Amino acid sequence: MLVYLRLLKESLSFAINALRNNKLRTLLSLLGVTIGIFSIIAVLAAVDSLDRKISKDLSSLDKNTIYLMKFCFGPSEIPQWKREQFPNVKYDEYIALKNSLNNTEQVGYQLFVNHESLKYDSKTVADVNMIPSSFEMVDIDGLSFEKGRFYNESESNSGTPVIVLGYDIANGLFGESDPIGKNIRLYGQRFTVIGVMVKQGAGFFGDSNDTSVYFPANFLRRMYGDSDAMTPVIVLKPVKGIDMDAYKAEVAQKLRAIRGMKAGEIDNFFVNVLSGFTDFIDGILGQMNVVGWIISGFSLLVGGFGIANIMFVSVKERTNLIGIQKSLGAKNRFILFQFLFEAIILSVIGGIIGLLMVWGISVILTKALDFEFVLSMGNILLGTGLAALIGLISGILPAISAANLDPVEAIRTGM
Repeated sequence: MLVYLRLLKESLSFAINALRNNKLRTLLSLLGVTIGIFSIIAVLAAVDSLDRKISKDLSSLDKNTIYLMKFCFGPSEIPQWKREQFPNVKYDEYIALKNSLNNTEQVGYQLFVNHESLKYDSKTVADVNMIPSSFEMVDIDGLSFEKGRFYNESESNSGTPVIVLGYDIANGLFGESDPIGKNIRLYGQRFTVIGVMVKQGAGFFGDSNDTSVYFPANFLRRMYGDSDAMTPVIVLKPVKGIDMDAYKAEVAQKLRAIRGMKAGEIDNFFVNVLSGFTDFIDGILGQMNVVGWIISGFSLLVGGFGIANIMFVSVKERTNLIGIQKSLGAKNRFILFQFLFEAIILSVIGGIIGLLMVWGISVILTKALDFEFVLSMGNILLGTGLAALIGLISGILPAISAANLDPVEAIRTGM
């Protein structure tokens, strides 16, 4: 064991000397490994960070949550022109499903509308995400409150002008003062603030609850009716542990019956399950991983040839020393391991530089973009292990050629 520790120490010394004595050559040779490790770990770290952000944003939602609407979350076999002819879901359908569906915790109703501005006295907050919805959305969306409450069933059904503010909206309009009970203006009407949601942070999908407001959907329906400018959606939260395929079939059958659709007619609506959307996102992230590995593979290939080149040059420069070592009794495996360790160490140095670059960029982007880029210990170990593997593969042939040198010829050649 002591022999191999000494061997490792000597190999490290030779690797450091190679860096010192041939700075440009070594730098250029290590560049491929550095770029390759940087590319792979940067992609993996970005995908991990995105995955963590998505999981955090969706943590309050049940992945079995269903969004019943005229649009599809992912790709569809139905042509777009035909999908555009589908009718919107209706408020009456929401009521009918709520009264007839089994194995359902909550059924909610929500409208997708344009962003608007909110006013309080002389202060205005623009580009606010509007979420007109029924009272059940407080449970479906898993909302938590800094102050106040959500609107109740009576306020929801009657379209009472009450509003729940996101954290940033409340801060922008009221600062440190308490907004509960204050009146703000929206759609030219006065709304009474009844609640402020806890701070959530930036959302991966765009708007977060910090820049959103909730108010009764029936307020807009009372003002504008069921306008085509608003896209309605019925949100269903099934009970835990249910057979989702059977539940989706029941939902589709119920809505078809409500609409009086005939047998053989295709569904003119989509039963979108949140888990299907997350699977779609996971597929995109997986493709990003594959592309990252392919691009990085070329850099690693170049880096491997660079390490091999360094080691062949190193063998040639130390031919005389190898001959002396073998004449003094050094075994072939000792010479072999010496050069293998040196190749691995050089490659790992390149890999560490790549990892440091990823870490530095992740710190800068985290501060600049308000998005947490994470370089996990798993990715660090993967990058280091991959660099060592590249060094091992690249150093095999030079190490074998060094180990097989004839000691007499080696000493004579080196003179």
